[in-house]
Amino acid sequence: MEAQKTAVDAVVILTGCDREAVAAFIRRMYLAGVRDPKRLTFKGLQEMARG
Repeated sequence: MEAQKTAVDAVVILTGCDREAVAAFIRRMYLAGVRDPKRLTFKGLQEMARG
């Protein structure tokens, strides 16, 4: 759970995107098996850059 919070906070701060959209994406990645906060953040940044 802490990994998700860390990743969401980092992506929101770096991109300024909607917190709910970021949280939903990070939650899906976490449930898919990605547990590392750095990897979650990286994937989140990639997704938010796509728009």
